[in-house]
Amino acid sequence: MILLISDLHLEEQRPDITQAFLDLLTGRARTAKALYILGDFFEAWIGDDAMSPFQRSICQALRDLSDSGTEIFLMHGNRDFMLGQAFCKAAGCTLLNDPSVIPMNGEPVLLMHGDSLCTRDEAYMRLRRYLRHPLTLWILRHLPLRTRHKLARKLRSESRAQTRMKANDIVDVTPEEVPRIMSQYGVRTLIHGHTHRPAIHKLQVNDQTAQRIVLGDWDRQGWALQVDEQGFNLAAFDFVPHPSNA
Repeated sequence: MILLISDLHLEEQRPDITQAFLDLLTGRARTAKALYILGDFFEAWIGDDAMSPFQRSICQALRDLSDSGTEIFLMHGNRDFMLGQAFCKAAGCTLLNDPSVIPMNGEPVLLMHGDSLCTRDEAYMRLRRYLRHPLTLWILRHLPLRTRHKLARKLRSESRAQTRMKANDIVDVTPEEVPRIMSQYGVRTLIHGHTHRPAIHKLQVNDQTAQRIVLGDWDRQGWALQVDEQGFNLAAFDFVPHPSNA
């Protein structure tokens, strides 16, 4: 059994989401062969050298799961694209390229965060290319911590404001981009997050039946995709109240 999740946006201000994730790690994920986290795992990440105590606790929880035998794979999102190898080594997880093709249930499956599919949002795509450039990443990682914190707050604030002003079809995936990228990688199943619009979409790719599975974001409930001999099962689950945070 394989589990896939994305868009938890973990932060200290949301202990309900954090606890739900920790419950997953000590519950269902212990029986999984692998756990895939497809981006926006953290609400923000300004560098492996700037881990807060909260982020270190998440790192240790991942390490505990890894040590128990579950493989963990992590992909960058638009919020945490500066996650690096130092974090992954400490957490016992493998950093995946976006996109990546992974065999699941006997077929190649394309995994993506999903933001690169939103090609109609031209302003965001330009910003994405700039921020992901190796030189930009090098500069960002060498800025003083105070500057990085300030820049991260500014980018988050601007992102929220711009998203509210953009039309829904602009911040969703471009319909024509989906079959194009699936055809390019020779797959009939695409799994991604980012859009916060969980669903399983049926489509045609090269005259073959295909599917695009969109993972849900964690807010009022959690979302996980379970892949096993029964197929691909996308389902929401409620957060379990704990005495300490009820």
